[in-house]
Amino acid sequence: MRVMLRAHLDTAASNEAIKTGALVQALRKFMDRMRPEAAYFGLHEGVRSCWIVFDLQDSAQAPLLTWDLFSRFHAEVEITPVMTGEELTEILSEVRTLA
Repeated sequence: MRVMLRAHLDTAASNEAIKTGALVQALRKFMDRMRPEAAYFGLHEGVRSCWIVFDLQDSAQAPLLTWDLFSRFHAEVEITPVMTGEELTEILSEVRTLA
């Protein structure tokens, strides 16, 4: 299932992780493991944030995928199912036949 992970990173924890290189390492590890179709990084609500879209094969993967974000960077994390515009159009066509 295609999902979007959104994480807000704690400022103090991410500052330290930037200094030690731990943030780059953790992001590289995540990207290598999940091979996301898109990843964006920036500020949201005044804190460092990321939005990463990838295929989550099994929801049981979530605790392992988010461990570094929670334990090392004190992040607030959300994982939300998402779809492309093409997929939405297809689903809405099916829904229309039910109405």
